Amino acid sequence: RLAADQGDADAQCHLGVCYATGTGIDQDPGEARRLFRLAVDQGHPSAQCNLGINYMRGTGSDHDHADAARLFRLAADQGHADAQFCVGAYYKKGTGVVQDVAEALRWYR
Repeated sequence: RLAADQGDADAQCHLGVCYATGTGIDQDPGEARRLFRLAVDQGHPSAQCNLGINYMRGTGSDHDHADAARLFRLAADQGHADAQFCVGAYYKKGTGVVQDVAEALRWYR
C-alpha cells in the first residue's frame, strides 16, 4: 500500500489485482479500477490489460468495449502477451473495433 500511495506503478497494479480478486483484502472493484488507472497513467502494460479486462467484463460499471480495445492495444504494443490475444479476439469478433480477421491473425501470431 505504501509503495502504491507513493506512486509506484508496479505496486499500484499489484494492489489493484488484490482488490479485484479479494486476495488478502476485501474485494473492491472500484478501488481496483482506481489503482489500475493510476498505473495506466504511467504506461504500465499489465495495468492497461487489467483495466481493459475490467471494461470488457463491466466489472464495477458498464461494459466499455471501445475503451477495453484501446487499453488492450496499448499493452499489446508493449509486448504484453495476454493483451495481444485480447486484441486479436476483439478484431476477430469486431468487438470495440471494426472486424478485421487479417488483423486478428496478425495479433494471434
